[in-house]
Formats: sequence, C-alpha cells, structure tokens
Amino acid sequence: MSEADTGATGPNQAGSVPVSAVRLSVNHEVRELEVDPRTTLLDALREHLHLSGTKKGCDHGQCGACTVLVNGRRVNSCLSLVVMHEDDEVVTVEGLGDPEAMHPMQRAFVENDGFQCGYCTPGQICSAVGMLSEVEAGWPSHATADVAAPEVALTDEEIRERMSGNICRCAAYPNIVAAIRSTTGGGPR
Repeated sequence: MSEADTGATGPNQAGSVPVSAVRLSVNHEVRELEVDPRTTLLDALREHLHLSGTKKGCDHGQCGACTVLVNGRRVNSCLSLVVMHEDDEVVTVEGLGDPEAMHPMQRAFVENDGFQCGYCTPGQICSAVGMLSEVEAGWPSHATADVAAPEVALTDEEIRERMSGNICRCAAYPNIVAAIRSTTGGGPR
C-alpha cells in the first residue's frame, strides 16, 4: 500500500518545512538566519554559517567538542537549538582569535602542546576560557575545598574537575592542564 493509498504524507509532500527566523551575534557580528526550528546551534554554526572550528563529536552532549560561549558561559552547542539564542552573543574558537592575533588560551594550548589530533581542541579552548570566568566569579565546583572562601584556589584537581565535560580521546590532559595553568600565572598546584 502506498502513502497515497493511506493518506500519509512525507515531509516534502505536506508542503514546505516550517522555517524560523533567528537573529544572534556570532563572533561579534550580527547574523540573521532562517532555519528549521529543530536546528541545533552546532549545525547552525557549521552548516549555515560555515564556522567549522566547532566540532561535532558525540552529538549527545557527552564529549564537549562542540563547546562554545553563549553570553560568556560554556554551552554544548549540540544540545541547544539555535532558536533559543535570539539576540545572544555566541563566541566560537574562531571568534577568540586567529593565527596572527591568538587569544592567550589559544597561544597557551600551542605552547604547551595541549592537543594531539586537535579534534577536541576548539571545545577545550572555549571551555577553558569559560571555566576561568567561572573561577573569577567565585563559582565553586565539586573539587572546591572551601566553598565559602572568597576566592577559588585553582589547583590542578580543580582544573581537571571543571574541564571534565571535555573529553580528549588522545589523552593530552596533562598538557591541557598545563596550558590552562600557564594563562593564570602558575598559581597553586
């Protein structure tokens, strides 16, 4: 029995796919998109805006390869619909810096060999930048020894806990921690 016989229609037979307009700032440039409302922020960045720095790893929010900054906070872009980000400021690894003018965290990853294959590196760098903002704001983590302390001591354990949402399948973790530590002036271990 065919679809015509049952009265069922496929997505293209029922008419056009609904489209939603969304306006957001990406890497300090206002962008307007018309997308299927089910489009993730990750797919909007990669497929619609052609910003391929943000990577699709697991597509389930488990690896962190797709981490970007939204209004200064870390977000797994594969779990977030782009229509949720009307008028938000999104920063990808491309928006942090470029080869001629690298962000201090990008430079630290290069200087400390904070990557091997490099696939997770954009998400690691965005996550590290967001994580340092959280520390600066005094947000404790599960590894914070004294949550009532006015400042969070950024120990290696603290860095590892805060970066635990970003997986490096090559296991460059010691160098990632060293890269992050180098941007903070060394500080406590």
